[in-house]
Amino acid sequence: MGELLNKDDFRVALKEAMKGREAKDASFSMAWSGGDLKRHHFARWAENHFHYVGPFADYLGYIYGNAPDSATDAKDFLLQNMYEEELADIRHTDLLIRFAEACGTTRERVEDPHNMNPVTRGLQAWCYATSMRRHWVVATAALIVGLESQVPDIYRRQYPPLLEKYGFTEDEAEFFELHISSDEVHGERGYQIVLNYADTPELQEECLEAVRDAADMRFSYTKALFDYYVKGDMPSVEEEDLAGIGSV
Repeated sequence: MGELLNKDDFRVALKEAMKGREAKDASFSMAWSGGDLKRHHFARWAENHFHYVGPFADYLGYIYGNAPDSATDAKDFLLQNMYEEELADIRHTDLLIRFAEACGTTRERVEDPHNMNPVTRGLQAWCYATSMRRHWVVATAALIVGLESQVPDIYRRQYPPLLEKYGFTEDEAEFFELHISSDEVHGERGYQIVLNYADTPELQEECLEAVRDAADMRFSYTKALFDYYVKGDMPSVEEEDLAGIGSV
């Protein structure tokens, strides 16, 4: 087992663990930012994304329950994050459903778990298992650093095309604008918790592995959206071109 990294080096290592695995570079994200999607593709995205992010407060609740009472700052952050998801001015999932309805689907379809694909189901199960069973710091690294901290970079690319290329209104796309700012704060808080509480070489290594796994999971989830719902609508694209979209 290696030596304990100082906080600066550990932060660099956490960021490096996601390199080449960021969901912003997956095929569905690239097609989105490039203006290549139709509204029914966004509807399928929303029907899947609901079942990944909808239980996010549940994931955080398990981490909160596993964290020691002495980690007051971490527990306060987890509670605040849960509050913002569920009890703030409007539930984040309601904003997602507002966008979904603008894409032509319905609340009933979005909330029906039969409408998510198997890769989304796997991501949701991994989030539950990680938050329930892993050390609370490792779970924080996975869920907050590996998954949530990616969101601002993803949505900074995706929000402008929604308005400029796809014709959505700011009200319909509020879900994305909100998460650019909120998840930037959440991601930084997550980094600070992991840097402060991963205080052994063993915990640091587990956190790095968890961040790599989380990035792989989100990348695979995002690529699967392209493979399931978009690829068949793009017959003019050569197979070798598709292979290059979203490859790690």
